Amino acid sequence: MIPDNWFLVCSLCGIMATGSEVSMYFQNWEQGQLFSLQQQINHKVDFLSQELQETKVPIVLVGHSIGAYITMEMLKRKGDQVIYFIGLYPFIMVNPQSKKQANIAKVSRSSILSCLMSLMVASIGLLPKWLSQYIVVQYIGNSSWSTSAVETARGHLLKYHLFRNMLYMAMTEFKEFSHAPDWEFMKKNQRKMTFLFGDDDHWGPLQVYEEIAKQVPDMALMIEREGLSHSFCCTEAGSIWVARHVSSLIKIQTSSSASAADDGKLSQIA
Repeated sequence: MIPDNWFLVCSLCGIMATGSEVSMYFQNWEQGQLFSLQQQINHKVDFLSQELQETKVPIVLVGHSIGAYITMEMLKRKGDQVIYFIGLYPFIMVNPQSKKQANIAKVSRSSILSCLMSLMVASIGLLPKWLSQYIVVQYIGNSSWSTSAVETARGHLLKYHLFRNMLYMAMTEFKEFSHAPDWEFMKKNQRKMTFLFGDDDHWGPLQVYEEIAKQVPDMALMIEREGLSHSFCCTEAGSIWVARHVSSLIKIQTSSSASAADDGKLSQIA
């Protein structure tokens, strides 16, 4: 049996912005600072280093969407402490067949279009609550989104600086993904890594699933066929299903790690 404090689970959601990102954006509102993908990675690595500087607790990383790429980079830098990585509906490669990605890339490359789009989104936030909620449901989410997800999007996403940051970070993401993923790193760490794909997700399409399976054939890969979407975390059913799935993966992995550690101790005694 594994003690509750035996490992630390770090989760990073990429659908909108993490709580730390929202806080960081508002702290730098007056300076108008924009944050790139690499700056976000550095921020998360620094957070781990700061919080765990006096401990050597094993870490489990869980990342969603672009968060999967960020946590994979964290695994590169903190590989000695990370025992497991789970990428959920990962955005780690550009999907040339996605019109939505192409449109976002076009807007994000232009500072003028990015500013205009951010102003338009911010103006929606000034509308009456019922109207801005309706627009969020119709054009950002859908009717399956939970009330808390809609309210969070309405309260945080409809801000000029936050949306401007999202577009700027998107621009740096597309630049970063202009080259192939680090297949050698994945091969060396395949026993520490697993990905969950959706069967209809333009951010993490099945072509990426197939490419990973081809390049790293022994890596554990799964496809969710429950009818969930990339924004699973904005629905109650999606959140519950994925949470249970991730929990089961972590239990299996940590049990294996504990057994391996016990075997190592026994061999040293022998």
